[in-house]
Amino acid sequence: MKSLKIHDKVMVLSGNHKGETAKIVKVDRKAGKACLEGIGTIERHMKKSYMNPTGGKKTIHVGIDLSNLKLVEAAKYVKSAVKKVDNGKNDKKASKAKKGAK
Repeated sequence: MKSLKIHDKVMVLSGNHKGETAKIVKVDRKAGKACLEGIGTIERHMKKSYMNPTGGKKTIHVGIDLSNLKLVEAAKYVKSAVKKVDNGKNDKKASKAKKGAK
């Protein structure tokens, strides 16, 4: 069986969202869960802090177990080559990127 990856379209097999299809946003292999676009989101109430001075609500994804998902359509990935930009200078980053591309 093909493993599920980001941008794959899947159908939920069990739970409150049974029968719905959505695109995978994030996959956590260690926990065995996937976050779906528009499904399994909750709001967290954030306390005021130095990093978050206004506080308020934050929407986060809750993972759905991989065993409860069925692959409907696999994402098609296109491999692209890295091109070197000629700007008149000897650019180290561009030359390193070109060595790896074929």
